[in-house]
Amino acid sequence: MTTQRELTVKTGALTIVFVLALVSFPRDCFGQAETSPNPEELRIGSIEIAGNVTISKAMILASVRARVGEFFDRASADEDSKRIAQIEGVEYAYYNTKVASGQVELTFVVVEKNLVRAIVFNGNKKVKAGKLSKDLSFKKGDYLDVFLARAGVEMLTELYRKAGYPSAKISLDEGALQIGRVIYNIKEGLRARIRKVLFDGNETIPTKELKKAIKTRPRKFWLWPAYYVEQTASEDVTKLQKAYQKKGHLNARVTSRTNFSEDGKFVEVTFAIMEGPVYTMDKIVITGNEFFDSETLRKDLKLKAGEIYSKEKADSDAKGIANRYREQGFVDAEVKYERRFVEALKVAAEFSITEGERFRIGQVIITGNESTHDKVVRRILDEENFKPGQWYNANLARGDGQGELEKIIRRTVMTESAFIKPVGTKRGQRNAHVNIVEGQTGSVMLGAGVASDSGVIGQLVFDQRNFDIGAWPDNFKDIFFGDAFKGAGQRLRISLEPGTVQSRYSVSFTERYLYDKPISLDVVGSSFERGREAYDEERIKAYLGFEKRYKNKWRRGISFRAEQVDVEDLEPDAPQEIIDVKGSNNLVGIRAFVRKDTTDSRFNPSKGYNFNAGYEQVGGDHTFGVLSGTQRWYKTLYEDLGERKTILETKLYAATIIGNAPPFEKFYAGGTGSLRGFDYRGVSTRGLQTNIVNPEHKDPIGSDWIMVANAEIAVPLTTEVLSWLLFVDTGLIDTGGVRASIGTGLQIMIPQWFGPVPMRFELATPFIKDGDDETQIFSFSVGALF
Repeated sequence: MTTQRELTVKTGALTIVFVLALVSFPRDCFGQAETSPNPEELRIGSIEIAGNVTISKAMILASVRARVGEFFDRASADEDSKRIAQIEGVEYAYYNTKVASGQVELTFVVVEKNLVRAIVFNGNKKVKAGKLSKDLSFKKGDYLDVFLARAGVEMLTELYRKAGYPSAKISLDEGALQIGRVIYNIKEGLRARIRKVLFDGNETIPTKELKKAIKTRPRKFWLWPAYYVEQTASEDVTKLQKAYQKKGHLNARVTSRTNFSEDGKFVEVTFAIMEGPVYTMDKIVITGNEFFDSETLRKDLKLKAGEIYSKEKADSDAKGIANRYREQGFVDAEVKYERRFVEALKVAAEFSITEGERFRIGQVIITGNESTHDKVVRRILDEENFKPGQWYNANLARGDGQGELEKIIRRTVMTESAFIKPVGTKRGQRNAHVNIVEGQTGSVMLGAGVASDSGVIGQLVFDQRNFDIGAWPDNFKDIFFGDAFKGAGQRLRISLEPGTVQSRYSVSFTERYLYDKPISLDVVGSSFERGREAYDEERIKAYLGFEKRYKNKWRRGISFRAEQVDVEDLEPDAPQEIIDVKGSNNLVGIRAFVRKDTTDSRFNPSKGYNFNAGYEQVGGDHTFGVLSGTQRWYKTLYEDLGERKTILETKLYAATIIGNAPPFEKFYAGGTGSLRGFDYRGVSTRGLQTNIVNPEHKDPIGSDWIMVANAEIAVPLTTEVLSWLLFVDTGLIDTGGVRASIGTGLQIMIPQWFGPVPMRFELATPFIKDGDDETQIFSFSVGALF
């Protein structure tokens, strides 16, 4: 009997014998074996594209280098697949081959990225889908990027947090992404309205001052409810801590906590404060200075020995010392500041100066100006004495776009940005690289306004602030694309202002650098019409003015005017003074003037003064002279913890007629810009009525001299955009004695393209007046300050 072990051995032996026999058996006994041809030995018969849905076949074939009739090459096909994969919208690509009729059929298979076929928000009740969509970095029809879709969760959560929904939760439906649907599931939660803002632990700084430093408050602008935003509260913690450190509390710590109502609709926010002790200055040490002596540098420091220590003042002093060096050509000057605690509650400040090498300006290289001429920029630099051979004033040209010279270029040439950076070093010189990005210099503004003194006014203004009167167009296309009349830094302004009470139309041209000198040329043509108390007044005027600018900010100039003034449609009882000038009156005037402006801002100054005075001699149908002067002062009275400034503005205006001027050239007081609380032209010498029984001195005929003094305090409220006004106006004319009024109002700074414009609402009450004066309690305006 054969055992299992013997059977296994025999079977194995037979298998080995069979395999050996099969291997050694002649192939011819079975016939010749058929082999597949090698594709690389064959030519390409056709090239096809498969898998593409939104990407055209032509676009894909444009990336392929393989050609029909060439020998197939695997390496080249791999490269073609990689090139196809780089096409926007392609996820990846590969190729297939098939041999038919002795040729290779080459097929590139494209796998496209998925598209965003829908964006869905589920659960949003308080925030509209349109607003949510704007915060996403993709839109319907884009190629679906899973990472961007997931990042949208964080973006939308942040949007809800800022809108006052602290408990909002948002999730993404991952499964729906497979079919191109981006679905966000939203649980908005409750919007928590701030009920109270409390401060705990503040002893040195009053609560009312701390409130000014933060944005977390129960109401916006005293009217609208405010909602809790965690990020804002966190920023307020930082602001409060800086406010305490500014006052010497170096160890101050501030935290915030919230107490939500049971229903989650209201919240109390408490800022807990640990003030800590106040640190004072012990001494100030300055090292590393050779060019300036220590006493010269100490003179302008805000930190003073024995006074409360302030990190803000220390940082400002370090910057001030560096600027002093940089003004003198020390381009690379650095000032490091260190604070040391020398004894109990005493601080020593050390300013370590690295002066570096002193440089003069080498070449001035201007780039980025495609339409603006080089000389437009160079003459600005020359006027500010920033030119080859001068010490490189790296404070005037800071290189970050915020230097005063960079701001002047940006404001004058109307560029989006201007950067002046030192480049290269050669023999004590650094080249100045001026790089500008040109912005939109021309504008067409359509609008309307209303004021208590001038009624409703429409406005259509064309304003080109980089005009070139010599750049005439070669064809219509130059005009259409704005390439004509552009690039010389001149200004052309065309203004149409029709109104219900008064209308004004004007065309003005300004060349700031006549013959490339710091001399301005102004040419104006204008017309004006307005109904007066006893007549209608129409003016047509031509004006030509020249003004030279000096480095000490003084300016002097001379101007000429030719004007026709028509006095028509007289009232039956018009005063004799008006009857005498009925019809056309031709005037020719020449005026010499001086002025100076040291204010820190063109639109909302907080310090400095503005002076303007001149004399005009007028001839023609009337001969007389006008001597006038205006002085404005600005001073910051107080700056709160939120860095909002309370500003005092005072103004003194005086003028007198020399000779005999017609009524339309004399002086009138009252209204916005003059004596508030009185009607427009409501303070004036009165003319006696004619052609009636018992005539009275009724209609104003103007005064031979005038003096007006104004004082106004602007107190910022929640922001500097909204200010509370307190003012006193006083004035004198040649009749009636002193006039005076006191008032209050609101100012709203409206942002505009070229700077903010104040909208003012004022209530004023005269407390000294003449019996013939006309009063007006309420006035409003959109325009410049008084």
